[in-house]
Amino acid sequence: MGIAACDGKFELEIKKDEPTRVQPVEETEKGTYFLCNTDQAMACIMRTIHLYKSPEKGNADAAKVVRESLSKALVHFYPLAGRLTISPEGKLIVDCTGEGPIFVEAEANCSVLELVGIASADPIVLKNLVYEVPGATNIIETPIFTVQVTNFKCGAFAVGMAINHCMVDGISAMEFIKSWGEIARGLPLSVPPSLDRTILKTRDPPKNEFLLLQKAFVEIEDISNTHELYEEEEMMYRVFPFNIEKLQRLKEKALEGGVLTKCCTTFEALTALVWRARCKSLRMHHDQQTKLLFAVDVRAKLNPQLPKGYFGNGIVWAIALCKAGDLLESPFSHTVELVQGAVKLVTDSYVRSSIDYVDMTSVRPSLNGTILITDWSRLAFHSSNFGWGAPIYTGPVGFAGKEVVLFLPSVEDRRSINVNLRMPASTMKVFEEEIMQI
Repeated sequence: MGIAACDGKFELEIKKDEPTRVQPVEETEKGTYFLCNTDQAMACIMRTIHLYKSPEKGNADAAKVVRESLSKALVHFYPLAGRLTISPEGKLIVDCTGEGPIFVEAEANCSVLELVGIASADPIVLKNLVYEVPGATNIIETPIFTVQVTNFKCGAFAVGMAINHCMVDGISAMEFIKSWGEIARGLPLSVPPSLDRTILKTRDPPKNEFLLLQKAFVEIEDISNTHELYEEEEMMYRVFPFNIEKLQRLKEKALEGGVLTKCCTTFEALTALVWRARCKSLRMHHDQQTKLLFAVDVRAKLNPQLPKGYFGNGIVWAIALCKAGDLLESPFSHTVELVQGAVKLVTDSYVRSSIDYVDMTSVRPSLNGTILITDWSRLAFHSSNFGWGAPIYTGPVGFAGKEVVLFLPSVEDRRSINVNLRMPASTMKVFEEEIMQI
């Protein structure tokens, strides 16, 4: 049972049945399943919820439909029915046991509208819609995949998922959920998965052709003492909306000053704005080295391209480095140019070097002085249809590390973007002033 207090008048209560396993409906391949270095670097849990409501169908058989279709989907996506383990080389691999993900049925003591009202004041309550395994203390003890179907009094239901990021990036996750929904609706898979991840294995011998990768992995000294802000102050969570008009004004602002030689994308302009605003709000020292990291989809950047339906992490980190003082004292267009340069650098050679560098060094990028942008604004969240139509709401649950800023599509208008982040309380007002002046 999960309980989350709302206020003195109401408590959200989720009654959960005992967890069970959903095995593939047919025998699937057994043995070990290779995870490449782009997967190894993403070993954390992604949590999302998908809310559905159909007055005609209700929710009486929602859990049954979701469960039975998952059993069929796992035949195509059989690694999700296994468990993580460590190879003799010390790398994460999947033991394809076929035991299946954990599945939980639950009931909430409220309607979806009441839930949304509670979550707007305290987003953390949405974690009650995603099953957490009691006692799991590390990534090996945590299942690869769990599913919780929660029915609401109003006839709506939620599908809450927790999946290890080493199995999927955002694109693969949405393609899996879309395929799962197609099976639930009795349709053939529009894009069958391509499961071979060895096409992204390390070269023999591995090599790095980019000095920037070495700089990205070097520990940055926190001369601004930003870690004290995060340790000593209360953290605030905020969402900043950017509608189509505001995004267009931002892109026009990027062209001022004559620095850029071409127009920029919405992502490039918004990322530049957030990077600058965060540096200023954290009161970074003029000589503080600051780093921007963001994931780039490499499916079409490799030669040859990754096959359609590639199931895995088809992403690498793009990197930009700059002193905070130089960033803030230069025109906005200069920051956009830095972001554009990071995007342009991601070529086949860069991707291969990024993959190899992990094996060459066995280290991860330093996160001191770093902002990490995760862009989910263009993911096909609303393609997850189990037979109740498109979800009335879908999105992530909880929040990652303090360095992360998340771009999500607006519920009201998918062309608009919501900027989601957590910051120390004393810095949030400055950040808001900087980011909302467009």
